[in-house]
Amino acid sequence: MSLSTPISSLFEHDYRALVLGASGAIGQAFVAALQQDPRCIQVERLSRAQGFDLQDTAALAAQASALAANGPYHFIVDATGALTIDGVGPEKSLAALRPDILAKAFEINAIGPIMVLRHFAPLLAAGPSMYAKLSARVGSISDNKKGGWYGYRAAKAALNMLLQTAAIELQRKQPELRVVALQPGTVRSDLSRPFAAAVPHLLEPGESVQGMLSALQGLSARQGAHFVDYQGQEIPW
Repeated sequence: MSLSTPISSLFEHDYRALVLGASGAIGQAFVAALQQDPRCIQVERLSRAQGFDLQDTAALAAQASALAANGPYHFIVDATGALTIDGVGPEKSLAALRPDILAKAFEINAIGPIMVLRHFAPLLAAGPSMYAKLSARVGSISDNKKGGWYGYRAAKAALNMLLQTAAIELQRKQPELRVVALQPGTVRSDLSRPFAAAVPHLLEPGESVQGMLSALQGLSARQGAHFVDYQGQEIPW
């Protein structure tokens, strides 16, 4: 599916969207796809070039405050994440574990994203709205049949719990809010490049994003978060 393929709208009304991590392969594809939706009247973006930094909580708060005037946003997607940490790829054994790399994996893939949600959740519109965050199938404890990838798995599992907990809290005031952990598939990007040779079908960013947007359209409001893949299939926590 190419970026030129029109998508049906995420909402039945005009809406504003915000893409966080917009300079990455998936972030750019989200921006491009949303710009094609005639219902999407505004697509704001934040990237590293604008100082968006998961490890700088003060900057996150300032950026959220600055963007509030352009909202509220009906759809916010956080397309950030890191698989290789300081040049170190996923650990394949207990012997490969390093506390500094584990800590940074959690900082980038769990702590940073939940601080993003803390500061950007107030920008969500009342009524039907969505907050989506890229997660990973390897973050599913139930689905772990191969082991390995300790830090990435554990950080994504922690992220999923944080999203679930935040969803329950936020929905007390915004019952029509859908919080979603999204599995994008293995996408052709800087993140996947070291492992791409072993993947039978590597998705193009636009293909992944079109699938995720279609999956989001089919999600109903419910208590807690959703965890789905780019094909719209529910993933066990």
